[in-house]
Amino acid sequence: MAVWCTIRTFAAHAKELGNEQPPEPIFFVKPDGCKTESDILHVSKHPGEVHLETECVVRLTQHGDIDAVAIGLDLTDRAAQSLLRADGLPWAKGKTFRQAAVLGTFYPWRHGLEALTNEATALRIECDVNGERWQEASLSEMSITPADQVASLMAWAPVSNGDLLYTGTPQGVAQLKPGDVIEARLVAHDGELLSTYSGRCS
Repeated sequence: MAVWCTIRTFAAHAKELGNEQPPEPIFFVKPDGCKTESDILHVSKHPGEVHLETECVVRLTQHGDIDAVAIGLDLTDRAAQSLLRADGLPWAKGKTFRQAAVLGTFYPWRHGLEALTNEATALRIECDVNGERWQEASLSEMSITPADQVASLMAWAPVSNGDLLYTGTPQGVAQLKPGDVIEARLVAHDGELLSTYSGRCS
């Protein structure tokens, strides 16, 4: 099972990191071994910084349909990523370590990809750390939508049943420290709680 991830899909996040907004989806892949649903994130065991990026995750079929959504955390070693990027090198070390693909609960989704970002039906990402709101955004704010991302993937990628797509993070990313408590949520337009993740950093 592949874990596909798309970068810079919220213009505000691209801006906060000093990056240009890409004209089309750009992907990287995390190994299956990066996935975790554990409520303990061992950030102190990683030999570098661990930053949090909260995202809507969609579960795909081999035909590019969506069958479930979840809240997810794309954990990132920002320092390693930045050093490798500066040299024009692949930045796998910054994205593909243990527990780097955190998953909340999955919620069956039968409304298609467009409904994720439509103004009237868009889902919302929320993430609190130690009771403080770090990230919050409607998926309607995405400049590169999940529908755009899946259309691009299906044109060239070997998508299989059950593949996951991390669709990108809004602004507000920051470093996690041991002892931090995380509460992340994916919320429907009517306020219904669709997916949650609760965790603590050790």
